[in-house]
Amino acid sequence: MWRRGIVLAAVCLLLTGVLFLHSDVPNRIGNLGSLLETFLPWVGLALPVLFVLAVLRRSTTALIALLLPTLVWLNLFGGLLTDKSSPGGDLTVLTHNVNAENPDPDGTAQDVIAAGADVVALEELAESEVPRYTRDLATAYRYHSVQGTVGLWSKYPLSGVRTVDIKMGWTRAMRAAVSTPDGKVAVYVAHLPSVRVKFDAGFTAGQRDDAADALGQAIASEQLHSVVLLGDLNGTMNDRALASVTSQMRSTQGAAGNGMGFSWPARLPMARIDQIMVKGVEPRSSWTLPKTGSDHLPVAARLQLPQS
Repeated sequence: MWRRGIVLAAVCLLLTGVLFLHSDVPNRIGNLGSLLETFLPWVGLALPVLFVLAVLRRSTTALIALLLPTLVWLNLFGGLLTDKSSPGGDLTVLTHNVNAENPDPDGTAQDVIAAGADVVALEELAESEVPRYTRDLATAYRYHSVQGTVGLWSKYPLSGVRTVDIKMGWTRAMRAAVSTPDGKVAVYVAHLPSVRVKFDAGFTAGQRDDAADALGQAIASEQLHSVVLLGDLNGTMNDRALASVTSQMRSTQGAAGNGMGFSWPARLPMARIDQIMVKGVEPRSSWTLPKTGSDHLPVAARLQLPQS
């Protein structure tokens, strides 16, 4: 009886190893570890399939073995399935990769305004479209700055605006201090390099990884206590390559969101690569907004700033 379903049980044990030891999967060959970590939550889809097969096989051994990967998956991602949002908060922030080839920039700008955020970060701004976004958003945001392909719009004054060198050769990151009624907040906007999955090279992410390290160093050197990072990081919180950033900041979705909060691709979101991260600030709620003309979904968060 116990030998029935032994192959299924072995698959369950293998799945447990993948989930539990994902950080040990090497990146030397095609950045396989980072690729796995980007889509790690989806490994859970194998669990109901294995359960059905174990029932059909009437295998007690397989069902017992299935408990192991189920418990590990719930430990990793179970907390994301619950609503952790709470009332309150005094600053709403939003980030959106608007897509340089967006067919409806005006409509996207209006969608951003309708979200009612106090501070908005936009990434992948085509140079030709910057005047249009600036004009459209001016009705709701008095202050703004565009640096390269990223921009920041705010209802509160900006100061200390500067580019952030993320080792790309052109500007895709910036920093500004936002003077809110509760004090200054350092806001970083970043669009890390894209990654590619290639048949002959695997998950090519070397430039993204170097940019993440440079961004992490810049944030670590920030003098203001309250720091917010908004942007398209082309990676998830599980991706070890972003550790220089994720090790010092909290994801608002992980701390105060409801669900996985996947943001890309917009038609069928499979990963949260658009991030809002904070330190010295308490997340109250975090959510994903409806689709715009971009291939990314906007994401927003409500934050509680420390009382001065």
